Amino acid sequence: MERRKKMARILAIVLTGLFIASAVGIASAHFTMIFPSDSQATIWDVAPEDYIAELGETKTVYIMWGHPYEHISFDMASAPEVSVMKPDGTIEQLSTEQLTVDGMDEEGNPGTFVAYKASFIVDQRGDSVVFVEYNDEGENLIDCTKAVIHCGEEDWVGWDAEVGQKTEILPYMRPYGMEEGFVFGGQAMYDGKPLAGAPVEVEIYHTLDLGKEIVETAEKMFPYDPPMMFTRLTKSNEDGEFVYTLDEPGIWFVGATMEPASGRNIRGVFIVPILEAFPPVEEAAAPAELEGVKTRLKALEEETATSTQATPGFSALAAIAGLFIVVYLVKRRKD
Repeated sequence: MERRKKMARILAIVLTGLFIASAVGIASAHFTMIFPSDSQATIWDVAPEDYIAELGETKTVYIMWGHPYEHISFDMASAPEVSVMKPDGTIEQLSTEQLTVDGMDEEGNPGTFVAYKASFIVDQRGDSVVFVEYNDEGENLIDCTKAVIHCGEEDWVGWDAEVGQKTEILPYMRPYGMEEGFVFGGQAMYDGKPLAGAPVEVEIYHTLDLGKEIVETAEKMFPYDPPMMFTRLTKSNEDGEFVYTLDEPGIWFVGATMEPASGRNIRGVFIVPILEAFPPVEEAAAPAELEGVKTRLKALEEETATSTQATPGFSALAAIAGLFIVVYLVKRRKD
């Protein structure tokens, strides 16, 4: 009898753990993806440059539902509401068109999945904020996502706009012109007030082949909890503020969730395109540059040796200083 009771307690713990994983863990990996593209054929090849527009251009955004890190897709359960706030603060509600996109399901099988697209004309210089509300009853989640489309040199106006989403992230850092290793910070808001103590999920998007490769690597290296490498997690402080370092180039998703005592979770997501390091590191040019430094140091050493003979040890000090400079440059190139 005692053994049966013990087995029942263990089974209850396991079932509780499975329920929590299903209700929280799986939902936390889903994101509404807003990818600008010139055509449906190239939507998965999204890059930071796709969030830049020319004045007068018709910008089309594709809206998908899935796991960005693993490149897993799901059908969108309902049509999303899509709007754009122009740089001058006016809001235009956009019409959506349903379509199907190629992708991969949770089991790794290829398939087609329900998605949507919407278009608008970039008729103002500055920053247009595309914002989407997607309601997924199965995931117990309302997803409120924002992406900034930038137009115009030094027209940095509108990127921090508050669009009025139920849960919304207000960025502290301009979300373009950011390179890998930059820190992104913002404030999570709910009903216009700071959202304190909210879980903030951070995840990067991968293409299909890269996603498969990275997931397999994570499963081998961290068999005890591979998803800890997929979705990073922090929390907002008492003022709803948070920061996180986005350490790779690509398209990042940053989402803060309001978890009410009852009813659906409401998450605010901000999409941040991150560029590669600038200026680019030219590895091939490094040896030639270092040789140039050595030549200049040699000339400096000879010059100081002849002009400062009255100061013993000066040329030696110059040579040592030069050596430190070379070592520093080599280390910097390797880093």
